[in-house]
Amino acid sequence: MQNLTYTLVIPAYNEGARLAPTLERVLGYIARHECDAEVIVVNDGSRDNTADIVRSFAQDHPWLRLVENPGNRGKGYSVRNGVLHARGRVVLFTDADLSSPIEEVPKLLQALAAGADIAIGSRWLQAELQTKRQSLHRQFFGRIFNLLLRITLGLHFKDTQCGFKAFRQRAALAVFPLQKIEGWGFDPEILFLARKVGLKVQEVPVVWAHDGGTRINPIADGARMFVEMLRIRWYDLSGKYNPSSPQPQPVKTLPEVRGPNV
Repeated sequence: MQNLTYTLVIPAYNEGARLAPTLERVLGYIARHECDAEVIVVNDGSRDNTADIVRSFAQDHPWLRLVENPGNRGKGYSVRNGVLHARGRVVLFTDADLSSPIEEVPKLLQALAAGADIAIGSRWLQAELQTKRQSLHRQFFGRIFNLLLRITLGLHFKDTQCGFKAFRQRAALAVFPLQKIEGWGFDPEILFLARKVGLKVQEVPVVWAHDGGTRINPIADGARMFVEMLRIRWYDLSGKYNPSSPQPQPVKTLPEVRGPNV
């Protein structure tokens, strides 16, 4: 199967109201910049017309693919499923609401070109880049969660939860097959695994705007993510992140990322 330069993964659950404008913007960006890229939308068991929207766009855009989950499994499962279907030497994922605009992609690519294995968008490295902030109570719970991450998992990033991240292919293949968290708490797990296997992670300030339609409940989902944080620590201590068999590797050695061409 043909190898590409970039794969963009978009996890989607009941995104019928937002997905069409997102695909128009993403596919238009790829066409304008003549990117050697594919877009994978992972349908997480949606009950609306999410899959039909993707199929409709794919008729005119052969570089758009639909991947179906076996039912509603969660954002973490969706991202992993998309990443493991990717053909790009660089794999990115972004939220369906494009809270970080697609035009911010070159910032992540520049970090990879400078030597990072993984580049993660950050809302808090330069908070002034936020065009629409979360409510104060969401910010408060976010800061508490970040503090717990530092204490429990030793992750000293300003922002682990921004849904805008890029991976060299070899980095993606090193961490995603080991991923076990299928819900919202998968981001810290991926970063924890990256550190465990010795990958370089660069935090990158990006433009970001809060979407009022977000489905995350800061209390209920925050409590669930805290439990998942403890599970990550337990999985590590019990050796569940030590693979018992060789992990998938790229079919062939691919050239290094030289820099953004978008």
